Amino acid sequence: MANKVIYVMYDDDGVLKDGAKKLVSKGIKIADAFSPFPIHGIDPIIGVKNTRLGIMAFIYGLAGLTLATVGMRYFMIVDWPMNIGGKPNFTYLDNILSFVPISFEFTVLCAAHGMAITYLLRNKTLPGMPAQNPDPRTTDDKFVLEIRTAENSMDEKELDELIKDTGYIEIDKKNI
Repeated sequence: MANKVIYVMYDDDGVLKDGAKKLVSKGIKIADAFSPFPIHGIDPIIGVKNTRLGIMAFIYGLAGLTLATVGMRYFMIVDWPMNIGGKPNFTYLDNILSFVPISFEFTVLCAAHGMAITYLLRNKTLPGMPAQNPDPRTTDDKFVLEIRTAENSMDEKELDELIKDTGYIEIDKKNI
């Protein structure tokens, strides 16, 4: 059997979700779904795992907090101690309350930028990276399911019969 990718196009997100439920209930593995906006509830239907972006946000925030703490201690206590408003400058602990806003802001800055960069790298959507979109219409008003014949135990004719009942508007097959 030749390895093919079948792109099944729909014109409504509800029809796509119903079609995906029908196909998955028949044992078909759906590789991906493309849409112009997030379709809530499609991830558990097609078997997409939860993201670990929250864990990475915590790690980036922790790195930001560490950098802020080390930087403030070095700049304000070790390198150039200054008497600002009569506050003691002998140890970091004497000044820790003054550094809370800076620590919080730098933690948020590092977490936000780290998550954004990780998201763009992981999804290969940085400028200059080639698009992985099977049809440009999925950025406007169409919805596509991607089914790979190599990941399913059925032959192509059986897949076609099951796909016919999903209410699609267009189907495209490509050899890989």
